[in-house]
Amino acid sequence: MESRTITRADLAEAVYEQVGLSRNESADLVEAVLDEVSEALVKGDNVKISSFGSFSVREKGERIGRNPKTGVEVPILPRKVLVFRASHVLKDRINGGSGGGEASHGEF
Repeated sequence: MESRTITRADLAEAVYEQVGLSRNESADLVEAVLDEVSEALVKGDNVKISSFGSFSVREKGERIGRNPKTGVEVPILPRKVLVFRASHVLKDRINGGSGGGEASHGEF
């Protein structure tokens, strides 16, 4: 099964075809939605899209890591990570409607 990457242009084209806005209006709409999501996350807000999932920013504290090649310990500075948690509706769709499966999340 070969996967492909969906781009902003692909999203704008889908809006154009399904909603009937012009191509420019569709591209502007996609940009506005992505900007709104980005700005909310930058401010520290959570973003929940019903039947899709939620995005949140998590703080990770400082810790000691190890260079796997040399074995030397190095400090890993505190940072923020973006976390996406898929909704059960999306998980069910991905799994062919079979339900089940453990809740998981990814960090970007």
